[in-house]
Amino acid sequence: MNETLAPGSLPPGMRVYAVGDVHGCDDKLAAMHRLIAADARARPVPRVTLVHLGDYVDRGPDSAAVLDRLIGRSPLPEAEVVNLLGNHEAMMLDACAADAAEGAMPFWLDNGGAQTLRSYGVAAEDPDAWDAVPEDHLEMLRQLPLQHRVGDYLFVHAGVRPGIPLERQDPFDLIWIREPFLSYEGDLPQVVVHGHTPASQPAIRAHRIGIDTGACFGGTLTCLVLEGQRLRFLVV
Repeated sequence: MNETLAPGSLPPGMRVYAVGDVHGCDDKLAAMHRLIAADARARPVPRVTLVHLGDYVDRGPDSAAVLDRLIGRSPLPEAEVVNLLGNHEAMMLDACAADAAEGAMPFWLDNGGAQTLRSYGVAAEDPDAWDAVPEDHLEMLRQLPLQHRVGDYLFVHAGVRPGIPLERQDPFDLIWIREPFLSYEGDLPQVVVHGHTPASQPAIRAHRIGIDTGACFGGTLTCLVLEGQRLRFLVV
């Protein structure tokens, strides 16, 4: 999509790259990082932020490699990097906890966790499969924030509950909500940039921009590029 007017604005001299749901598609994330790095070199600005919107694991073929990539060297060494918590990271943490609640592991496995465990070289049927997940991966997931705000934008994984002040939003909603957020047509305090709900194309509304384009379902991986009062997309 060509550059177009955005529903919000960023401070002068700033650009944000926001990447949608990766879901274990490390090849697409690697290609996206190369594309972002090339774009940043071709269009230098004083301040750059790279935001990943969560759901790095599950469903796709190589969740372990995705987490290694996020822990490793940034594709934009001079940029601020913000990795947000998604509902799939929350499920993984619940399942892999030493004191995991009954049902946490089956719930995760049913939602793509089996593919994640395979990326660590273990089968879901192994009763101690979660031991294969490196501690540095789990610690990275424990540190993920729920939101990031800059300019007119709020970046979260899933969305917000309309009518609730941002400072009082339920963390569960920030990583799980679909309705009534997706069909809401009123005003919100900030333009919400989110993933979580896959679609064939990005959704651009007056109060939200959705960029989960189903990378793990054969769709593309999408990066929203925000600068000033304009937006554009990078796609792999």
